[in-house]
Amino acid sequence: MHWTTDQSTSSVGRVVVTQTRSPIRSNVGLKAVMAVTGLLLVLFLIAHMLGNLKIFAGAGSFNHYAHWLRELGTPLLPAGWYLWLQRGVLLAALVAHIWAATVLAVRARAARPVKYAHRKKVRGSYAARTMRWGGVIIGLFVIYHILDLTTGHLNPVGDPTRPQANVVADFAPDRWYVTLFYTLAVVALGFHLRHGAFSAFRSLGQQTPKGERRARNIALVFAVALTAGYLVVPFAVLIGLVR
Repeated sequence: MHWTTDQSTSSVGRVVVTQTRSPIRSNVGLKAVMAVTGLLLVLFLIAHMLGNLKIFAGAGSFNHYAHWLRELGTPLLPAGWYLWLQRGVLLAALVAHIWAATVLAVRARAARPVKYAHRKKVRGSYAARTMRWGGVIIGLFVIYHILDLTTGHLNPVGDPTRPQANVVADFAPDRWYVTLFYTLAVVALGFHLRHGAFSAFRSLGQQTPKGERRARNIALVFAVALTAGYLVVPFAVLIGLVR
């Protein structure tokens, strides 16, 4: 493993102070952390969305899928352990993703200490604000989602043996505020994914005008598809398509 070193010489004598920094804390290393953790989280989002869509196959099919997840890994692991291991890995990936993004943002701001009195708002600043506030909304929703459909404390049914009933009760018409909060969180996630996917394509070399247009279109289609895939379930319950 290679290590980067920072050297500084004091004003008195020729004393050289060497600081050793792990390559993972370099800008390249932090971007790699963001890429790996981002990919892991996106793969989970895709798999979770596909699992949610099984609710349209009927209560039996959806309940069977939910129970299968709890039994995944048995008999090597006790029932339910796989899900908690998965949650632990996802939490670690999320924390690492936020940490890398925060450090990179702080370094980028420190590299531009001069603030101009008249500066037009650019697309980058809009994306940064969207990512920041979107991250807050997503974080709050994840906490609520766990207490609602994972532990059942905030769910009207809260019965782990009836997953489909939990979902239907959650997005019932009289709980429109839950559907609204869910929608805001998913739309924020869509903006986050669009910007993240576009940035990933740029990092892979799509920096020509044609390449950037292609990357922007692919990122938009992906974000819209995932957003629609998540929103179709609560709205299907809201209008009575899923009972």
